[in-house]
Amino acid sequence: MRIGLISDTHIPGGAMEMPEEVARAFEGVKLILHSGNIFNSATLDWLERIAPVKAAGSVDRDHQSWNDPRVAEKQIVEVEGHTIGVIHDLAVPGIGGQVYPGTIAAYYPANASLSTDMEKIFDSKVSIVIFGHTHEAMAEEHNGVLLINPGSPTLPNQLRKLGNVMILELTSGERGAKVVALADFS
Repeated sequence: MRIGLISDTHIPGGAMEMPEEVARAFEGVKLILHSGNIFNSATLDWLERIAPVKAAGSVDRDHQSWNDPRVAEKQIVEVEGHTIGVIHDLAVPGIGGQVYPGTIAAYYPANASLSTDMEKIFDSKVSIVIFGHTHEAMAEEHNGVLLINPGSPTLPNQLRKLGNVMILELTSGERGAKVVALADFS
């Protein structure tokens, strides 16, 4: 199954509307997982024209999407035999919420188990974790857990410009994530 991953849309703010390039990047996806900083239900409605949407995490309480049934603090999704946890601000024990590429390898305590820590966060064993917050795309596997941050389509690395999303490909025995630069669709 092909899944579109997106986070930190910040609309309005990072942009006034979703970049049309997102629709082209998500062509053929069967599900979209949004990992937070959504700001309004219109963003999810726009994405849902492409595929069903589940969203998690940091939604500005002053905006209408806070009560949107597609949004929860965290989500658990089962796809093709994989258990996916979706959250906005991934606070990793021993590191905190600033998970960037290379952070886990460099700073995660050697005597700890990432899979156990993720199970505590999600109240369920997960093999894939989708998160946001840092606006920097990454896909890294540690201790059997694939950690993915799709970055931001509107504020990559906190810069207001066209950014990126990711595609997660799942089969019953394999998984892979690929960064998609939206500028490639301009």
